[in-house]
Amino acid sequence: MTRAATLPATAAEAMVTVPKTLPVGTTVGQVRAAFEDDHVHMLLLTSEGALLGTLVRADLDSAVPAAAPALGLATLRGRTVAPDEDLEEVRLRMIAAGRRRLAVVGPGNRLLGLLCLKRDQSGFCTDAGVAARARAGHP
Repeated sequence: MTRAATLPATAAEAMVTVPKTLPVGTTVGQVRAAFEDDHVHMLLLTSEGALLGTLVRADLDSAVPAAAPALGLATLRGRTVAPDEDLEEVRLRMIAAGRRRLAVVGPGNRLLGLLCLKRDQSGFCTDAGVAARARAGHP
């Protein structure tokens, strides 16, 4: 059996297909509240299916008021990947950059999914794993 038949080869084949998103009008206070969940590592700000920004905890500035728009702190730089990129190359880049999440985007920054590198860096979370965790009462 070949690698292609057993393991995902591209970002699109390994991504979580229904990542949690927040609307583009989300506030900094709402982002802070979302990051209170230890399972949340990256927040995706979207509008009509397009990814407009991503946020990780390090993006938050305590001096920014809670009512401020979160998009002002968000970025896409270094946080997206094309669906056809080689998964092993992406995994190695993520490890080197110290990242565990990358948004998978298509043309026009259309959000397709989210790559979630497992804590042990051996592979990626799956839709089935996320669903199982949700059924068990974990977000």
